[in-house]
Amino acid sequence: MIEIQALVHDVFGTVVDWRSAVTADGESLAARRGITGVDWQQFADEWRGAYAPSMNRVRTGELPWTNLDVLHRMALDHLLEKFGIAALSEDDKIWFNLTWHRLKPWPDSVPGLTRIKKKYIIATLSNGTVRLLTDMAKYCGLPWDTVLGSDVVQHYKPDAEMYQSAIHFLGNDDPGSVMMVAAHNNDLVSAARHGMKTAFISRPYEHGAKQSRDVKAEHDFTYVAKDFEDLATQLGT
Repeated sequence: MIEIQALVHDVFGTVVDWRSAVTADGESLAARRGITGVDWQQFADEWRGAYAPSMNRVRTGELPWTNLDVLHRMALDHLLEKFGIAALSEDDKIWFNLTWHRLKPWPDSVPGLTRIKKKYIIATLSNGTVRLLTDMAKYCGLPWDTVLGSDVVQHYKPDAEMYQSAIHFLGNDDPGSVMMVAAHNNDLVSAARHGMKTAFISRPYEHGAKQSRDVKAEHDFTYVAKDFEDLATQLGT
């Protein structure tokens, strides 16, 4: 087996708990602006639900290259109208859209990644922008060696260009030396198609207690771990 040199990570859901953070910021904003009657967990779920369809509009050419911050804002404006939320200023909307820059890690993420970093290069491979991922890392102490975002190649996963960028930048064009880490089966399957090694991290509550997809590894990945501490142990760090 080719020796692993670098681990690249999906971020939303794998490393950070987006649902709790978006819900908390929605509730905070509602308290400040006197907004009542909104189920902020549902709001968070629907905002996240717009993620893949909006990127697909870029992928299919319906939209020109559009970064994730802009796609998030387009979805936010639609949801504010759908939920009947009219009490927000433009500054409020800008602050709320930047919630995605302030997401908080799962409890095992920082200690587990810190252990893994002692032996391997660790980086993001996310549909977020480099600035979003950098802001998030500074906000919650994620110990990345570097960040690779969608704006580096102006593509979104599962486009080949995303995985190939990680192989090129961190693996010296050797796909077997780079491992994709994610809580999402389809992301890992796509990475494996490009020769990358794979590690599944279990996040059975990413979408709440009623989560029905990505509850467990569904393929023969290189590693399957219950969390980042477990992955660090399996990697011998």
